[in-house]
Amino acid sequence: MRRARAHDPAADAALGCVCVKIPLSWRSRILVDGETFFNRSENRSLQTPMDTILNLHSNRASTVDILRSRDATITLQIVGIVGFALLTAMGSQIRLYVWEVPFTLQTLAVYGSGLFLGWRNGLLAQILYLSIGLFLPVYAGPEFGISFLLSGFTVGYLIGFPFAAMATGFVSKNWNGPIGSVLSLLAGSIVLFTLGVTWLHYAAGHTSWFHSIDIGWLRFVGVDMAKILLVSMVYIGTRRFTRK
Repeated sequence: MRRARAHDPAADAALGCVCVKIPLSWRSRILVDGETFFNRSENRSLQTPMDTILNLHSNRASTVDILRSRDATITLQIVGIVGFALLTAMGSQIRLYVWEVPFTLQTLAVYGSGLFLGWRNGLLAQILYLSIGLFLPVYAGPEFGISFLLSGFTVGYLIGFPFAAMATGFVSKNWNGPIGSVLSLLAGSIVLFTLGVTWLHYAAGHTSWFHSIDIGWLRFVGVDMAKILLVSMVYIGTRRFTRK
């Protein structure tokens, strides 16, 4: 075991340094406070003045955040992925056909998977949902299988599910406040309807892009905004209820 070097004031002076003895209790306090200081400084650096004004980001930790954390156990991640895949399948069973594109509750689970699970596991949850649909009728209708994914009018929306969840999770990584969550969901919505309308236009053979945008997006704006507000309120409420 190495012996500590004896304190030699003359040698320290020759080296041009000034040494100050600090009691051990003070050193511990400085270490702890220093760690706290740097952590707080880092958190503040992530939150710009605009984030504070618009309430985009929240630094307050919540137990539910573990679902999208790198520290989450494999078991917990699997439960989250499978759980949101099943919620998406359940939401598809509640549908109302008015045009080629039906009203469903699927997007509630799609948006929620991005917020609660983060971009990676949200993406995996929706990929799992699409994979289940290759063998079971879990899409919005009786059709399923690879043949439907290659020809259905609404396949663009299904393909958009993983990307919408990923976009929502990616944006909400820094914007997890009340307003930030809504904007994160809007990002996911834009991705979802862009892919959905584009596929619908070509698959249905529409001659006008306005017609595709009308029946594939504009008629869903009000309902989709209601879903976004509902999911964001559930997410923010859950974070506040499980706040550490």
